[in-house]
Amino acid sequence: MRNFIWSFSAFFCLISVSFSQTKSIEKGTYISTNKGQKIKLNLLDDGKYELVFYSGDYRIKGDSLLFSQNKKADNTFDLTFARDKKAEKIKIKFLDPSYNQFYIGTQKGSEAVQYQRLSDIKTKEDPDWKNIDVAFEIDRADYLYLVLEGYETDSKLYKYALPKDVSEVTIKYELDVLGDLNISGVYDQKTNNLKIFGPGGKDPILFLSDKETQPVTTSNVTPIEKQNISNWTYPGKDALVNDDFGTAADSTIVTVDSAYASPKINFKFKIENSLKEAIAATKKANTKFLVVYADSKNPAAKAEFDAFVKEQEVQVGYNMYDVYDPQYDIFNYYLATADDKKWLKANKMDNPSVIILNGDGDVLTSAKSPLNDQKSKFNYYDEFCKKVQRVNAFNAFNKVVKNKKATDADLIATFNRAALLELPYDYEADYEVAVVAENNAADFKLPKVTLDKKEVLQTWKKLIEAHQKDTKPNMLLVETILKEIKNQGFSKQFFKEDRVLNDTDFLSIDYLIKHYDAIEKAKTEAVAPAVPAMNVTNLSADISSALQINSYVSQEGVEGTANQNKIISTYKKLIAIGKGGFECYKNYFAYLSQDTDESADTTTFLKEFSTYFNTYLAAEKGNVIETLDQLFATIDANSEYSYNGWNSFKEYHSNLANTAAWSVVEKPANAAFMKSAIVWSEYSLAVTKNNPYYLDTLAQLYYKDGQKEKAIGLQKKALQYSATVYEPETLNDMKEVLEKMQNGTY
Repeated sequence: MRNFIWSFSAFFCLISVSFSQTKSIEKGTYISTNKGQKIKLNLLDDGKYELVFYSGDYRIKGDSLLFSQNKKADNTFDLTFARDKKAEKIKIKFLDPSYNQFYIGTQKGSEAVQYQRLSDIKTKEDPDWKNIDVAFEIDRADYLYLVLEGYETDSKLYKYALPKDVSEVTIKYELDVLGDLNISGVYDQKTNNLKIFGPGGKDPILFLSDKETQPVTTSNVTPIEKQNISNWTYPGKDALVNDDFGTAADSTIVTVDSAYASPKINFKFKIENSLKEAIAATKKANTKFLVVYADSKNPAAKAEFDAFVKEQEVQVGYNMYDVYDPQYDIFNYYLATADDKKWLKANKMDNPSVIILNGDGDVLTSAKSPLNDQKSKFNYYDEFCKKVQRVNAFNAFNKVVKNKKATDADLIATFNRAALLELPYDYEADYEVAVVAENNAADFKLPKVTLDKKEVLQTWKKLIEAHQKDTKPNMLLVETILKEIKNQGFSKQFFKEDRVLNDTDFLSIDYLIKHYDAIEKAKTEAVAPAVPAMNVTNLSADISSALQINSYVSQEGVEGTANQNKIISTYKKLIAIGKGGFECYKNYFAYLSQDTDESADTTTFLKEFSTYFNTYLAAEKGNVIETLDQLFATIDANSEYSYNGWNSFKEYHSNLANTAAWSVVEKPANAAFMKSAIVWSEYSLAVTKNNPYYLDTLAQLYYKDGQKEKAIGLQKKALQYSATVYEPETLNDMKEVLEKMQNGTY
């Protein structure tokens, strides 16, 4: 409705409209012709009219029409679904959200609703805001929530059930267009049209008889719930700001309304009786931090602390909803007493102060302010939590590495803690650990920790070497290795640099391959009660992905050649132990094919493709489509082909087979693969029939193999289907090949 400017002040009000006509007005249905504005006007026999989603009364008086609106239409979301049972994710396309404050939420079963602001998604997916629409993907869910946040009015919430096989959801929001309708128009009896003008006689909309237009299709997706909610919020949501820049609602307070189920967990913090006990409890929890509040001069400090803790209990319980989840339980709380006066003085803490410690009692950061002034910081969704975790990981690493008495387990744990940190959203801007101390004493000061790169890498190398003789995998070490080789681990965290795989990395990968089956078996088991199970979806895919990422970083000379040999050797090791699945081979083929030099040797690629083809695709495996479908069912959920679907997967394989076959056509050195190339080429056409490029490949292979008549017939067929060959040079080559085949000069 972008161009329909005058309509925003035209509808949903009591109106009295006159438009002149020279002839009698025919009753019936008229449809607007403006692009994107399917507006229907019905003039009915019983003196009624219908305009889009409006209805009311009309009467004819002389040469004028009189309209009156008797019902105000409601805002509505228009949803359409596309379905694909093989889609792992759901693609969302929100059409032209304009400047409205929309939120999208997803819910699995009875779990808590997870909300995102649409503008935040837009900034992430389209940082330059080049596109009008917002396109992104979400994980599979049972319900979709759409919310239009009210500014000075109630927020509107709609809940939709998502079909199990939904693959795409397209969302359009019909705006509530208010104001006075001030239109006029003329009637043309010859064309049976009504032309309606906006204020001042501008922006005409032409309404045609419905006999001359296509019927308008509307969404049949209806919400299962629809509510108006005052002061709508959710955990972690930023507060809505009024025109006077005052806060309209406190986003840290949980508001439970009829749109959401109440938390089923009655979460409670255990407040210890002494600082020593509080630190010990935090250390035992392993992943938590201790918030100490000191405000001895405030007689209401105890009451304020207790109220704060109760509020945090509700917040944490709400995040968890129905089952305890340690990721939301980040902080313990303790109110300092007179017994802690000496400790506070030693750490130079004034009243009031909020101090954050780790389980070893180390002070990570502090702020000279009342506890309530900092409460938003302790929300799981606030970036402050991530910054505290980062400072602690850096501090702990520095402390352990410099401790000569540190055990092997200590080193692995500290590397793992750093590797599992979330990478900042805006990596370049937000990477720094330090928040430079400002004049405002009420702000938390997060110190910067500088690490010795050489010392870090040497320590890691010794650790990997020491574990080469392990008889079973150390799962914390496995998890750390996977992060590190994919450029997401401690090196990225500490030194924010992408790097080429080194000898230590290849030794680490050998460790993964050696313990492959044991890792696959143990990956779903928690290492310890406080440590969740590691996230390994497909070890072969993870390793090959790391190798592929590494291959994008170019290297020259002897070091580069050695690195290439190690990459190829690693792929071969995976294949040799029977773990060369689709993702592994896909990345391997991409690596072998990255040399664009036409004179480059492709025999290695052909040998490896032959193994892959015979293992997964050969005719003796059964029907080519059914066999390919079985292979498709094994791909990793994070694969690009899992997102793009079956057709993309099928096209990849037909293209791959044709590429391998074509290299035999164009390179005499590959003639030994002639018989195999014919089989591969025939396979490409069995998967994608009558493709002119594939037909051309097979025709030339037949001719080279001595099957000349068969080749000529197939080359003619290639030209018959050449309408999709858009490159003039290629088309001319195909014609020239046919001529040479026919006159015997090929």
